[in-house]
Amino acid sequence: MSFAMFVAWVLVGVVAGVLAGLVVQRGGYGLKRDVILGLVGSVGVSVIVRTLGVLTEAGIVVAAIIAFVGAAILIAAQRKFWPTESAGAGAEKADKWWRWGLGAAVVAVVAWMTLGPVPQPAATAAVIEDRMYSVTPASVKVQAGIVTGEVIEMKVAERIEKGSDRIVTAAKLTGTLRMKNTSANQTVRLLEGKLRYIDAQGQPIKLEDARTEPTLKFAGYGTERLDPGQEATQSLDVEFPAEALKVKRLKEIRLEFSYIPSPYREETFNFAVSIGAGK
Repeated sequence: MSFAMFVAWVLVGVVAGVLAGLVVQRGGYGLKRDVILGLVGSVGVSVIVRTLGVLTEAGIVVAAIIAFVGAAILIAAQRKFWPTESAGAGAEKADKWWRWGLGAAVVAVVAWMTLGPVPQPAATAAVIEDRMYSVTPASVKVQAGIVTGEVIEMKVAERIEKGSDRIVTAAKLTGTLRMKNTSANQTVRLLEGKLRYIDAQGQPIKLEDARTEPTLKFAGYGTERLDPGQEATQSLDVEFPAEALKVKRLKEIRLEFSYIPSPYREETFNFAVSIGAGK
């Protein structure tokens, strides 16, 4: 049940109470009682009809008619079975003015509901979607001294508002970096890596203000230290400049990372032991 339909029930009940004294002048208890009877009949019958599942999908006009019938039935029953003598001339005069006042108020409310400002629909949440940019080639081999590897599954993605193309989340480069220590006798301690986006003139493409420089931190277990022949995998999720998204603006990506090599030795020694008898 909507608020507008409930208001319609109330208005119909008030109208029925106001009209009762004009249509059937004898037998009533006065304007106040007529309005109360009209409200009880209007709301009561409407609730009963909806509870029984009758005309649940009906519009506000049908609901108003049902409410009016309910109000009229209750007022007519009072006039028929519980009539009273007419009030004095003073009371009838006062009721007359109250009827005109209530009638005018009802007309004003109905006019406002009909001609008043139409409520605006609630704003719907904007639809956010991912815009993907392919990177060609998507996988490349890399080598820095005794550390070799490859960057795979590279792609650039940004989040935008559907329809307006407003950027919600700036572009990022994602992928996976695989590394291997190819040395036979040195351990490698990885420190950090940096990415540079180079244009056709060999100059770095700068990021927009307030965006962090694209760096790699090798702090996870198994990626900070590489023993001889050991491999490690590092996820790649770094900022990507909007300028580099322009056609033929980006020429290459430069990966710089630092590490500390140290000698690696394996020693073997034996020690004598014996096992006692079981107990």
